[in-house]
Amino acid sequence: MTDTAADSADRSLTQDGPAVRLWMIDASAYIFRAYHALPPLTRKSDGLPVGAVQGYCNMLWKLIRDMKGDDGPTHLVAVFDHSEKTFRNAMYDQYKANRSAPPEDLIPQFPLVREATAAFGVHCVELPGYEADDLIATYACKARDAGGEAVIVSSDKDLMQLIGPSVVMWDPMKERRLAEEAVFEKFGVTPDKVVEVQALIGDSVDNVPGAPGIGPKTAAQLILEFGDLDTLLARAHEIKQPKRRETLIEFADQIRLSRELCRLDCNAPAPEPIDDFLVRHPDPERLAEFLDRMEFRSLRSRVGDGKAPATNGTAFVARPKAPSAPVATPRYGQVPAGPAEVQTVDHEAYHCVQTLEDLDRWIARATEAGVIGFDTETDALSATHAGLCGVSLAIGPNDACYIPLTHAHPPAPNAGGLDFGGESDQREPLTQIDKPTALARLKPLLENPAVLKVMQNGKYDIAVMARRGIRVAPFDDTMLISYVLEGGLHGHGMDELARLHLGHDPIAFKTVAGTGKAQKSFKHVELKPATCYAAEDADVTLRLWRILKPRLAEEGLVTVYETLERGMPAVLADMERAGVRVDPDRLKRLSSEFGLRMAELEQQAHELAGRPFNVGSPRQIGDILFGEMALTGGKKTASGQWETGAATLEALALTHDLPRVLLDWRQLSKLKGTYTDALIEAADKTTDRVHTSYQLAAATTGRLASSDPNLQNIPIRTETGRQIRQAFIAAPGHVLISADYSQIELRLLAHIGDIPELKRAFAAGIDIHTATASEMFGVPVDQMDPETRRRAKAINFGIVYGISAFGLAAQLNIDQGEAGAYIKTYFERFPGIRTYMDATKAQVRETGMVSTVFGRRIHIPAIHSKSGAERQFGERAAINAPIQGAAADIIRRAMMRMPGALVEAGLSTKMLLQVHDELVFEAPESEAERAIAVIKRTMEGAAEPAVALTVPLVVDARAAANWDEAH
Repeated sequence: MTDTAADSADRSLTQDGPAVRLWMIDASAYIFRAYHALPPLTRKSDGLPVGAVQGYCNMLWKLIRDMKGDDGPTHLVAVFDHSEKTFRNAMYDQYKANRSAPPEDLIPQFPLVREATAAFGVHCVELPGYEADDLIATYACKARDAGGEAVIVSSDKDLMQLIGPSVVMWDPMKERRLAEEAVFEKFGVTPDKVVEVQALIGDSVDNVPGAPGIGPKTAAQLILEFGDLDTLLARAHEIKQPKRRETLIEFADQIRLSRELCRLDCNAPAPEPIDDFLVRHPDPERLAEFLDRMEFRSLRSRVGDGKAPATNGTAFVARPKAPSAPVATPRYGQVPAGPAEVQTVDHEAYHCVQTLEDLDRWIARATEAGVIGFDTETDALSATHAGLCGVSLAIGPNDACYIPLTHAHPPAPNAGGLDFGGESDQREPLTQIDKPTALARLKPLLENPAVLKVMQNGKYDIAVMARRGIRVAPFDDTMLISYVLEGGLHGHGMDELARLHLGHDPIAFKTVAGTGKAQKSFKHVELKPATCYAAEDADVTLRLWRILKPRLAEEGLVTVYETLERGMPAVLADMERAGVRVDPDRLKRLSSEFGLRMAELEQQAHELAGRPFNVGSPRQIGDILFGEMALTGGKKTASGQWETGAATLEALALTHDLPRVLLDWRQLSKLKGTYTDALIEAADKTTDRVHTSYQLAAATTGRLASSDPNLQNIPIRTETGRQIRQAFIAAPGHVLISADYSQIELRLLAHIGDIPELKRAFAAGIDIHTATASEMFGVPVDQMDPETRRRAKAINFGIVYGISAFGLAAQLNIDQGEAGAYIKTYFERFPGIRTYMDATKAQVRETGMVSTVFGRRIHIPAIHSKSGAERQFGERAAINAPIQGAAADIIRRAMMRMPGALVEAGLSTKMLLQVHDELVFEAPESEAERAIAVIKRTMEGAAEPAVALTVPLVVDARAAANWDEAH
């Protein structure tokens, strides 16, 4: 009989001696993780791309160091994909057909990664016609069946079907052991049923068709209910839900095919015996030669001869644990509380860096690590004016430090908050590194392209450091990664994410700084508690990154993060630092005028009421309107007070003068307090520039929010609003440019809903509201009257927000029946819109989320509420979210491209503000015309190449001395 490699592999496991512990590295996953996690890197000598190779080497070396010990492997192998075509393509020619080619700069790195694996002494295997997953399955089954153990070094969900007795997975990024409970957490079923769930849900990444419209939750429920896939398909006629029943019957063969595509082959020809995979030290000369050739000098110094000592890091647990209690299936929309095995935060392990020698050691270690947590501590909330108290670095769990720079003793007691010297002068000075010296040492690390800086809400830290001449790059932002993964499910602040994913409550700021009048600046916090607080921020941020970042690849959201989020913090930080100039004298005059007008309105209100009252008191207003004046339509709140909100007053103002006067007074009061007075206070006294702060993860749709001050809610169409915009001016010799997308949401509705009538109107450049009115009411375009156009405009804009007949009636001042007839006519003329709305509502009910055309996920938890009103709100939100979200995505893409486009054109124009669909720039007068051309071209082409819109994007741009004239 021929002694085949497979026979040899089987016999090697039955020999006397210690049981085989086979560890298998999913090499393809390592490569792509390395490529996407780190910035591009080229070999200096010839420009060869080597970033993925360097990241792969670092990951492989860490694994080799960490696997020492009793539970470490006896055998180790890296398993590669041989080629794209496998036996599955013969089964289904569209398998993986939608996968794009690897990035151009990654292709030359594939053979180098194989060379790197061999240089580190790790065996490589691959097999033509089979995927790496099939080889992993084959070797895992051989090791298990012969009484050994298998550890699969990967977090790929497709490999979870192999988990069971003596077979576990190890996620190297989260440092988490994946056993049966992790499978149930992911799929809602045990490992032996994973393939059957996958057969139903399909896989968009691999182009496995599955059952249309059946998501993970439904698939798990069906398999649990019927026991297995064959029984389910045989009894599909018993399912009560018509759509689900019809899908399972109609697509039964497709589902069975999907099962075969998802099922891993445990009987693939083993190309080499397991004995060949014995753990061995690398050849020092071969390893050194490879690292030198790649010019990985830092890694070369760390690796040495390649004989890695055991580390004190998180230990691997290869042997399966005793069976745990059954894990409850998480409800859809609930996020698991995080990995069960999380290293406890140890504040005593944190280090306070107070000498240059110590700082240099930390910088060297951080450089070696390649990925670090980074955070700043300041004495104010505004990044554009805050003083820097210190910075913190994290290299691993509990391996973090704080570098104080400007801490000082608090003012002497009994000095009324002032420090007059005397007794305080005798206090021991704090030991700190001179700030300019420390920043000079930190600058190369924070700007090092080979070291990834991980931050939480990194825009703030980027802006703080940029004011000190340091451009922090490259970076990842855990807040934004969470926002991409779970937008709409919860908040994305560090404390909430730490509780959610780490089961840890970080130190509260008030714990170290106090509250109320007793609160002190962070620079006055003693160094010990300051170190615990600051170092914990960097530590927790890095831990969160290790959990969240791999999920981007697992869930197919890497492109969303990279193209819609990752570049935004740096862009916004520059915009915030630039600020926008205001005319304080004009604002003061406006504030005075508003105050005088408010006084007149107050007097007018008193005369209409027949007595003096506090026009700012809702209670007194309610008593007068509904008590003394006995107006109809009043409703009381739960507290027994009359409701006097804007909607109530607007309705009353149709027939009474007092409510209209009160509305005018409230509008002026808001403008005066929120804008004219607040802008004067917010403006920098030396530059007269206002520096707003943008929030990236505030709205579920991707829209930005603005605060301190909010510059996104200044009224556009009122005279008072325009007066405030006139106070935003350009610097001498410059102009402001306002560039605004024209009707972008209606254009996106035409594209997403595939509405031929709207597409034709946009393509022809016809006014869309006139075209809609003509389509609805049969009036020729050239005979359109303003009132008919106004009604069509109200429906156009209202329809994407789910406007009701009641709402439209109130807006157009018509009766509800007429408004309902308008909406009915609208859907009759544009049936594609109704189709889009119905399909979107069905999708959100099934999956709990919707997506934009750029792949942004928007979760809508309200859709599963017990309240009917909340579910209806969820449906309206789901209809609007893909449209508003796509508009937000487009302007984000434009903003990230804009600085480079302006520089490439040789322009000094700066982007200052974003107000939803509008961007505001400041340009020298001499280059305004050229700048407008670049701005329009960049904004109008922002969707490409990701999405080829079927309607043109149009940008209106104009230059003027102030914002109002430019708009």
